[in-house]
Amino acid sequence: MKFYIATDHAGVVIKESVKAYVISRGHEIVDLGPFNEERVDYPDFAKKCAYSVLEDKGSFGILICGTGIGISISANKINGIRAGLCHDAYTASMCRAHNDANILCFGQRVVGMGVIENMIDAFCDTAFEGGRHSGRVDKIECSFGNNF
Repeated sequence: MKFYIATDHAGVVIKESVKAYVISRGHEIVDLGPFNEERVDYPDFAKKCAYSVLEDKGSFGILICGTGIGISISANKINGIRAGLCHDAYTASMCRAHNDANILCFGQRVVGMGVIENMIDAFCDTAFEGGRHSGRVDKIECSFGNNF
């Protein structure tokens, strides 16, 4: 799998460990920044990641901010993005299985590296179930436009 990763200033510290773990699982990762802890606006980096995922069919994203809330809200403004804010392996698995999520979001201030590793494993190892969930995902795609 190929992942694009981006954060805001509140997600930079954990980003290198996340990248190393994704690579250790045999996946490719592209860092979209930022590259230091100077204050930045999370919507800018959510947008970079979201559009990278959309332009590179079959790829996924990882977005990190302090809580994961702001960056996930921002990413979900982009039509075609289904960014799941996760707090554990179960939510990471369910966002893939039921929502066909293409971006995993979490907060550096909310979860530790052990939980993050479990979420990445669950996200990578879970496929979209389709079936009854397909119609719901289709409704999401038809209901919203690119207003970002």
